[in-house]
Amino acid sequence: MFKALLLEQQQGQTVAQVTQVAESLLPDGDVTVKVSYSSLNYKDGLAVTGTGKIIRQYPMVPGIDFAGEVVQSADPRYQAGDKVILTGWGVGENHWGGMAELARVKGDWLVPMPANCDAATAMLIGTAGLTAMLCVQAIVDAKIPTDAGEVLVTGASGGVGSTAVALLAKLGYQVTASSGRLEKNGPLLTALGATQLLDRNELAEPSRPLEKQRWAAVVDTVGDQPLATALAQMNYGGVAAICGLAAGYKLPTTVMPFILRGVSLLGIDSVYCPREKRIAAWNRILELLPASFFEQAGTEISLAEVPQYAADIVKGAVTGRTLVKI
Repeated sequence: MFKALLLEQQQGQTVAQVTQVAESLLPDGDVTVKVSYSSLNYKDGLAVTGTGKIIRQYPMVPGIDFAGEVVQSADPRYQAGDKVILTGWGVGENHWGGMAELARVKGDWLVPMPANCDAATAMLIGTAGLTAMLCVQAIVDAKIPTDAGEVLVTGASGGVGSTAVALLAKLGYQVTASSGRLEKNGPLLTALGATQLLDRNELAEPSRPLEKQRWAAVVDTVGDQPLATALAQMNYGGVAAICGLAAGYKLPTTVMPFILRGVSLLGIDSVYCPREKRIAAWNRILELLPASFFEQAGTEISLAEVPQYAADIVKGAVTGRTLVKI
């Protein structure tokens, strides 16, 4: 038996409870991992609260990422005692995830934990940090120079946004952090490296097809009108790395920024990102993130606290990363 946060459906409602589960119920996989830490992401919040159609089969263990130690492996790449990280691949959505003492997954979904990392650090970074690194790397790969102007990060109080702020600042970019909770989180965002703060309401109103140029690049975690407004304000040749839809999945924009200013819209996916690209991103983010990031950007909770924090994250009331100690 092992402890898990189990999601079940009762009278059409999602019910989450910490319970004991038989090991024989673990899904198929090559590698069994003793989980040390998971983390709470926006997608987990939707799953645990039943707010979004994230899970289609029950019972389900949520947790789209985890870090821990291999206890059994049929994959020659992994041996008992190896430290590993998992993010994405539908884990916590259609395959039992990381909010449990044990997880069984495919070896292809795992990456070795870097030597300069531990389980807690890995989950303070987690899916959100990996996604942020992929967004920032896309901007770097597009050869946007650090002196090209302001780089906007939307949803900057969240896990992806706050990590992106820290990464961009470390690389020398001038970062403007947009959030709806600046009164509470402004000092944190400034400490992470933001040089300017922008209330999200300034991006929420419909814009003209083209506005005054302002942004050299954008890391967008929210979608919908804030992204459309940011696109209308982008500099010539700017790039927007997009990875989220907290404000909605629509994009009410025009072709004007793309055909008149040469703006590029770069979709960032961390769920099915190739393994070698993941490994490179993990190594890079550990090089870049300062020690102060880990002191400022995380809250540790227990499995039993996940349902309450899940409700809070869906409401936009969680700042930075939420670490789940198993």
